[in-house]
Amino acid sequence: MINKTRGESEAAFTREIIRIEKEFLGRGPHEVRTFFLEDLIVVRLRGILTQAENKLSETQDGRELIKETRRRLFESARPLIEVAVKNILDCNIISMHTDISTHTGERIIVLTADVNLDKKFS
Repeated sequence: MINKTRGESEAAFTREIIRIEKEFLGRGPHEVRTFFLEDLIVVRLRGILTQAENKLSETQDGRELIKETRRRLFESARPLIEVAVKNILDCNIISMHTDISTHTGERIIVLTADVNLDKKFS
């Protein structure tokens, strides 16, 4: 059983995502929220585009480049994310999904855990 509350664990995971973003990109998002829904960890990041990415997003090729680069960076961060999930929630990741809106500068991350997180916090 987890000693922290759901809110404390969501906040701890949010802090780890911000740390990982800063480590890989040199800056963090303006706003981040984490939600646990059954076996899903959903993270919403806002204000993640750099000034250069905002400029690139003006063209289709630029938008595709941003999405592909961010996807690859996210995949390379998987070991760090797995450690965060294990340390904070005492479970493992089955799958990771992400997408970014180059229009709004928002990214959604969805992780599938190997346990039902709702039951951990009930």
